[in-house]
Amino acid sequence: MMRFLVATKNLGKLREYQTLLADFPIEWVSLQEIGLGDMRVAETGTTLTANACLKARAYADASGLPTLADDTGLEVDALGGAPGVYSARYGGPNASDADRYRKLLAELGDTEARGARFRCVIAIATPGGDIQTAEGKCEGYIARAPRGTNGFGYDAVFVVEARGVTMAELTEAEKNTLSHRARALEAARPILARRLEAQGK
Repeated sequence: MMRFLVATKNLGKLREYQTLLADFPIEWVSLQEIGLGDMRVAETGTTLTANACLKARAYADASGLPTLADDTGLEVDALGGAPGVYSARYGGPNASDADRYRKLLAELGDTEARGARFRCVIAIATPGGDIQTAEGKCEGYIARAPRGTNGFGYDAVFVVEARGVTMAELTEAEKNTLSHRARALEAARPILARRLEAQGK
């Protein structure tokens, strides 16, 4: 079975990957499992793609394992696409998920135009080798108050356009059929299949 590093410290995100890619003959390992839990990669890119590639390359080279990394952003139309690439750092380095979405709600105030989308870019790198990317997105809008208890990040305030409920009101199984990460992973499946095929040759 091929070992593959998922470059995240977010256990919720790791579980999503393990669930969505369970049909691949791959052992998905975390940064903590291989002793890289304290390693930090500066996300200096100005796009989601750039940051995903920075993380995939750095962790692949440090671990010696093929690595999957992503960068995800919430783009709010009324805020000019913010927080976007800075979604995970919105509100400061020590802000909680709730701190971040409360800041977002405060900035939007009573704005009627609340259209938004989640975008996820996945980068897959081999140590010293090439990087390939895949992208997915989920359209919706920002609720006026948080709803639901599932998920993480901005899930409690992001209403999925196709369902009319927040991400945090979806079950894990429902979220895994329509989230931005699920769609990015679906686009990444051919990349993973080719990596497995190449390893078997």
